[in-house]
Amino acid sequence: MRVVRTPAGTIVLDDTGRVAGRGAYLCRSVDCLDRAIAKGALSRALTTPLPADLRTQLAGSLNTPNTIEGGARGQE
Repeated sequence: MRVVRTPAGTIVLDDTGRVAGRGAYLCRSVDCLDRAIAKGALSRALTTPLPADLRTQLAGSLNTPNTIEGGARGQE
């Protein structure tokens, strides 16, 4: 998934990969999101301090299961 800081300064989840702004890619799990926020990696990637309610805002939009399409060679 892609998290974007838009030119207006808001932080949004980008499912399309086309939202304008500075983006950072994360795996689609709450654990990955928690680690990126706790270690400061997401803040550094977006070059902005993160709002306090960001985790709940983004975790609520992670409704899809963590699946990978295709096999090791993309043929399964």
